[in-house]
Amino acid sequence: MRSQLTCFVERVALRAGAFMRFAGAGSLALLVFAAAPAAASDDERLERGEAILSEACASCHAIGKTGESPNPVAPPLRELSEDYPVENLAESLAEGIMSGHPEMPVFAFEPHDVDAIIAYLQSIQVSPDMSPATPQTPPPMDADG
Repeated sequence: MRSQLTCFVERVALRAGAFMRFAGAGSLALLVFAAAPAAASDDERLERGEAILSEACASCHAIGKTGESPNPVAPPLRELSEDYPVENLAESLAEGIMSGHPEMPVFAFEPHDVDAIIAYLQSIQVSPDMSPATPQTPPPMDADG
């Protein structure tokens, strides 16, 4: 049975794909040039995102690059990208995050806060390269060596 979050993420991904096809390369160039002056405030945006998550989420979730979640059933936020793209959370963060369990309250954030949250979440995601390696057994050698 698919979770509500999975269905929501699929709907958001479909909308994002349609938007990207519509927007085209001209909008991408505009976005790149518009983002260039904002580079100086990246640190501030990351700090703001961390502060928001510290206040709203840290009582249950691990919000940093390391550490265990205080609530054992709450996944560390650094592992979100293992299941879906973090940027797909933007709409639900703005409209209200709702989960399938009653312990998690509903959160809704302002657009500038959503931007900071997404930036911070992206900065802490565990890279697939950092996951523990599975020991590999070498293939059996044939009779010729």
